[in-house]
Amino acid sequence: MTTETTGLTDAQWRERLTPEQFRVLRQHGTERAGSSALNDEKRPGTFLCVGCGAALFAADTKFESGTGWPSFFAPLPEAVATKQDRSLLMTRTEVHCARCGGHLGHVFPDGPRPTGQRFCLNGVALRFDPKE
Repeated sequence: MTTETTGLTDAQWRERLTPEQFRVLRQHGTERAGSSALNDEKRPGTFLCVGCGAALFAADTKFESGTGWPSFFAPLPEAVATKQDRSLLMTRTEVHCARCGGHLGHVFPDGPRPTGQRFCLNGVALRFDPKE
């Protein structure tokens, strides 16, 4: 990870993010299901990391998963990284921004074609940039 956001201190992140964004992105929190306005976002565009602005998911990969969180079947190339998450007494695959390391959510093997993956993300970790 090489960007100006990689070396930020917690205090600098707190200045840059809202308290809820900080809790999710920097402390691996989860927003309440159904709380994100991005659940209903259907316009063409790109979903970006709210922490560093990196492009993460094209809008045409978003689908309705019924989970209450924005869900996608594929990230943009090299946009996200994953690691094993053993919290909550289970093993899951955590998804984070490849640029700044911010926690985005988790990926599960129950998504639609063509990938079969469901990137279940916290809307508070994302910003939508509509295609003009």
